[in-house]
Amino acid sequence: MTHELTASPLASASSNATASGEWWRDAVIYQVYVRSFADSDGDGVGDLRGVRSRLPHLARLGVDAVWLTPFYVSPQADGGYDVADYRAVDPLFGDLADADELVRAAHALGLRIIVDVVPNHTSAEHPWFRAALHDRAARARYHFRPGRGTGGELPPNDWESVFGGPAWTRVADGDWYLHLFAPEQPDLNWEHPEVAEEFTSVLRFWLDLGVDGFRVDVAHGMVKAPGMPDIGRGAQATLIGTEPLPFFDQDGVHEIHRAWRRLLDSYEGARIGVAEAWAPTSERLALYVRPDELHQAFNFRFLNCPWETGAMRTVIDESLAATSSVGAPTTWVLSNHDVVRHRTRYGSLERARAAALLMLALPGSAYVYQGEELGLPEVTDLPDQVRQDPAFRRGRRRGEVGGGTGRDPGTQTGSGTGIPGQAGDTQAAPEAAAGQDGLRDGCRVPLPWSGTQPPYDFGPAGSWLPQPEGWGELSVAAQTGDPHSTLELYRAALELRRALPGLGALEAGPLTWLPAPAGVLLFTRPGFACTLNTRPAAVELPAPGRPVLSSAPVETDGRTVRLPPDSCTWWAL
Repeated sequence: MTHELTASPLASASSNATASGEWWRDAVIYQVYVRSFADSDGDGVGDLRGVRSRLPHLARLGVDAVWLTPFYVSPQADGGYDVADYRAVDPLFGDLADADELVRAAHALGLRIIVDVVPNHTSAEHPWFRAALHDRAARARYHFRPGRGTGGELPPNDWESVFGGPAWTRVADGDWYLHLFAPEQPDLNWEHPEVAEEFTSVLRFWLDLGVDGFRVDVAHGMVKAPGMPDIGRGAQATLIGTEPLPFFDQDGVHEIHRAWRRLLDSYEGARIGVAEAWAPTSERLALYVRPDELHQAFNFRFLNCPWETGAMRTVIDESLAATSSVGAPTTWVLSNHDVVRHRTRYGSLERARAAALLMLALPGSAYVYQGEELGLPEVTDLPDQVRQDPAFRRGRRRGEVGGGTGRDPGTQTGSGTGIPGQAGDTQAAPEAAAGQDGLRDGCRVPLPWSGTQPPYDFGPAGSWLPQPEGWGELSVAAQTGDPHSTLELYRAALELRRALPGLGALEAGPLTWLPAPAGVLLFTRPGFACTLNTRPAAVELPAPGRPVLSSAPVETDGRTVRLPPDSCTWWAL
């Protein structure tokens, strides 16, 4: 018998983590890339009012919290990750009243709000940096150094920008300053006491407004190795997360996070910190979520895992062991605003749907990137002239540091700084070749909400990146109510995740692997089993229990089951 499986209406059962107030331990958190979520004013760029208008979609989806990418005052050299004022909303996205109303509206729907904080660097138009360009005494908040060579004409060391090219830019009087990302993003010097004092004040500002936590951009980057030694190798962006580097994952960052944890704990309501951190091993990553540090850290090893059961099981086991050793939850993620969408990475919608069910079945917390629930693919055919990723533009556009604050949506850049890119197509600026691939725009194309033609109700007018023809079939409206759709699969999975006691936080029960055919993963948790078939053909095996949800129709007579190719199935035991 073939079963078309969706979630049955079930009473919500809070997990042990939620009941104890530690909501983050099994939370499903939805990432909103603000400029591409919903546009309220017709300028083609998403904004805070647009986000607020679409909160009911997220509540119906069943997520627990919403993470918002930066909406602060910024010249938008890197889509808001170059912050000029950490306490104000950029007019592109609204104003402070809009932020306050968004937080209140989310809370009314039972959704928590997490905002980005960017502590590794500021904008080159931040008042501190503008002062530093003209006053040597003001440079101590950043990393200014004399150059090497007979006339100081060479950078102070061989560090490379994640976006490609040198990590140093020379100013008019001959000094060089460090920027691990774009030249418009000078790195802060966290050894200067005013830097720590300023960010304590910034965090308090947003906590007092009511946000429930922070996603810490480049949480591994604020402290540099003493003496800033040469690395001696090129293509350094490819080493991030695989080898020790003198500009990332230095031990000194942990004291910063401990101080922030003390601040978060001083507020009521279980406010959290989430580390966007790259570390060479799972054990190093676990240091960021020790009991006195941050609450979560993104598990990028899982995101980068190939469609192969041996690699998946290894990553899952090592991730759970590392975080369990410090009493923290593992945080799973498949896509975000910095990488090729996992539907395209894995090569098919079938695999993307299966990977989603696998992720949501694992112990801990999960992040869903906007559009993932619609099964959106990467847009790989964007013309060069519309691309906005600064890594793509860097080799083609050189301007004076701190120059240009235009707000033309057609010239804004994309955002995100922490994750090495993965190619979705092949054309990139020559100078970006040693850094990120410059092709992150393909995962940032604005969402389709309804209709058959662009902008698919994204807003009253166009969109800052062009949307493909045919995306109307993938819109929220088109998929709602269709039991075969990816949207309804996510809705069903999140409903079951709340209802089945064996899902959610590790406290709900251990994960146990059972023997399975080659290319198949089978694990159980209390009252629950999950099967993943990564093979291109169906596989028959004894039915683990009663099927309750599957990414593809399963055939079972109650004793045996025929698992479809590239599929994942949940079972009640």
